[in-house]
Amino acid sequence: MEEEYLKRWRLILGGNEADGTGITLTQEEQRIDQSLEAVYDSDRRGGLGSSAPKVSRWLGDIREFFPQTVVQVIQRDAIKRLNITSLLTEKEMLETVVPDVHLVATLMSLSRVIPEKNKEMARQVVRKVVDELLRKLSAPTQQAVTGALNRSARQRNPRYNEIDWKTTITKNLKNYQPEYKTIIPEVRIGYGRKRKAMKDIILCLDQSGSMGTSVIYSGIFGSVLASIPAVSTRMVVFDTAVVDLTDDLQDPVDLLFGVQLGGGTDIARALTYCQGVITRPQDTVLVLVTDLYEGGDAREMRKKFVSLVNSGVQLIVLPALNDDGAPSYDKSHAEFLANIGVPTFACTPDKFPDLMAAALSKQDIGMWISQNIKST
Repeated sequence: MEEEYLKRWRLILGGNEADGTGITLTQEEQRIDQSLEAVYDSDRRGGLGSSAPKVSRWLGDIREFFPQTVVQVIQRDAIKRLNITSLLTEKEMLETVVPDVHLVATLMSLSRVIPEKNKEMARQVVRKVVDELLRKLSAPTQQAVTGALNRSARQRNPRYNEIDWKTTITKNLKNYQPEYKTIIPEVRIGYGRKRKAMKDIILCLDQSGSMGTSVIYSGIFGSVLASIPAVSTRMVVFDTAVVDLTDDLQDPVDLLFGVQLGGGTDIARALTYCQGVITRPQDTVLVLVTDLYEGGDAREMRKKFVSLVNSGVQLIVLPALNDDGAPSYDKSHAEFLANIGVPTFACTPDKFPDLMAAALSKQDIGMWISQNIKST
């Protein structure tokens, strides 16, 4: 046990002058050491260089030695520390790399330089992550949102095709007739026919480079929300320009490849656009995902915030929508938003469905935050 303990320390510390354990590694352990050395001792040993085959072999090694969660961390560190993002345009790399949201964010930032012949492979990598996120997030989002809207639309004695049979049966169990083995539905409960969307949702996303993973999760949620008939969902992305990607909501992969991560930030311009497409302020929820570092006219941005709030729009600002921890954001603008009653907080993906349900049912979002979000 002591030898195993020392070997772990030897792999953590690295070799040569960093090695104070005196332990000799087996051949396989030396391969593990070399795979870690390529990333974490690259300043002394030359790292992975710029060879796609060499990087692909290294990726194969770390997948052999470590579980996938650890592989994703090492892979992310390699991209950051060794500046090998350009290699992600290579087909050999795209076939070998382990997909996760951080990798997708990197591919989105490289979308303009990925060779045409490799774009389909890049899309397959993104599709794997998107499909996994949809499996995790679709059902909770649909249930939370439709539940909130249905509760507000529920009515008694509806038309036959509007009856909520499960609720109606539960409500009338006391009227069960044993001799007929049936229930007399004295009270019928259902939902009013939705001739138009009950609520409008606008997701407005800052596509500056620092917002990569937040944009990915926002795109997934936007796609799920767009599948719910009771809400009308619009997706807007911006840097110094504003692009409406609502038509791409049916396919989140197309949506993500329509985002161009990087560039400046003009929040005021994005808010102006959103204000121009709002037709029912009292029934609109605007979720602005941004770190609030305004590169345009900050005074104009604050005027737009006030104007939106005064019009009756429910505005929520998320400096982050991801699992990455406490985000960096402009504290002075966040304080201004708090003073005009706009909730501003980082939200993890698992909490977002409940947040939308609370917003759509016009709950006190401040109270919801105090009950659901840990302070940072």
